[in-house]
Amino acid sequence: MKKLFALLCVMGVVLPYYNIYKFIEANHWEWSTALFFEQINMNYGMKILNADLTVAATTFLVFILYKLKVKYISLKQFLTYFASLFLVGFSLALPLYLYDNYKRD
Repeated sequence: MKKLFALLCVMGVVLPYYNIYKFIEANHWEWSTALFFEQINMNYGMKILNADLTVAATTFLVFILYKLKVKYISLKQFLTYFASLFLVGFSLALPLYLYDNYKRD
């Protein structure tokens, strides 16, 4: 199971950044924040996915804040998950947390 979480961590970095690369490539190697947000909110299907991901990522953030407060994770671990959440995304933060906290039955 731990190997699967490690693979998901790698995929959680590669897939989002690959799509960012393709977005920049499609826009003639220029970054446009306005265009990015315009395209991700283009239709209700994307808005559904955005809302779902926002709630899931916010829930994870609250969860790791709680874990830090009750001393189940160290400040270093918290900062690692926090940075992975905001620098890469939920696609890395959750698999990384699961990888770090997996215990065999």
